[in-house]
Amino acid sequence: MLSRRHVIASALAAPAILRFGTGTAHAATTLKISHQFPGGTIDKGDFRDRLCRVFAEEVSKRSGGEIAAEIYPNSSLIKTVAQFSAMRKGALDISLYPMPYAGGELPETNIGLMPGLVTTYDQGMRWKNEPVGKALSDFLADKGIILLTWVWQAGGVASRSRPLLTPDDAKGMKVRGGSREMDMVLQTAGASVLSVPSNEIYTAMQTGACDAGLTSSTSLISFRLEEVAKALTSGAKASYWFMLEPLMMSKAAFDKLPKNQQDILMTVGAEMEAFGRKGAQEDDIEVAKVYEKAGAKVVELDVEIVNKWRDIARDTAWKDYGGKSANCAKLLKLASDVAA
Repeated sequence: MLSRRHVIASALAAPAILRFGTGTAHAATTLKISHQFPGGTIDKGDFRDRLCRVFAEEVSKRSGGEIAAEIYPNSSLIKTVAQFSAMRKGALDISLYPMPYAGGELPETNIGLMPGLVTTYDQGMRWKNEPVGKALSDFLADKGIILLTWVWQAGGVASRSRPLLTPDDAKGMKVRGGSREMDMVLQTAGASVLSVPSNEIYTAMQTGACDAGLTSSTSLISFRLEEVAKALTSGAKASYWFMLEPLMMSKAAFDKLPKNQQDILMTVGAEMEAFGRKGAQEDDIEVAKVYEKAGAKVVELDVEIVNKWRDIARDTAWKDYGGKSANCAKLLKLASDVAA
């Protein structure tokens, strides 16, 4: 039986483009779906890649082949960070995209990785149906982006040497945080920071440019960081690092579709949220097994430690973000109103 690692390794060597569609007498609408994660199959590999494949297959089925999709893993079509701008311009149709990667373009999107703001999956998933979800969706739609599937992921830390567990542990370390606000918290704790997408953490740790990388449990596995790490901080029981990483679509591409096809995309997208949550939570457990097998020391966050990080965040990153714009202040207030 092939292991997850073998499947991912094989997929990296395979052609990047997979096509879904039943084939009809008339030309199908073909959507390009891009993401930065390793490619696999519809039932093996990184759950984010599988989510895209299941989504594409189901949309094709329900549309009677009127909608097809080409899937480009590993940022093989468009570079990782640039995918957001490409969607806004209508040059890319769909991406499963870490929302704060767009923070340089739209600071409001950093709400998707605000340290200590979301601390449970239940809390994060409530956003969609709370005022914060409507405000965020409306803001993004105004900027050319439609949210199809809300996906939250808890995260942890892979470290080259000693574990990064408490704020005191950050002193003197070079750390990848994942967002401007997370970097601000790390710097307050005494770390120096670097900004790279998660698919570049391995090289940064391998070369010594980075001592520790914060990222989702799934990325801690899929990007093989256990090969360059001697310690893992697990966020399985509690975490201050929750990333909003939704399946999002170009509004320009969405608006070109007939209403019945738009409805299919939105319905299937909503149905994929349970798949995303299950995949993320399974990897929260699996990551410790992967790192223990590789010989790394595994430590766990708890509520008391998470609160220490949140206290720093509230006094630094939250205040800074809220002062960026009226939209930022509104989103932060509405998100804070969603109880953990």
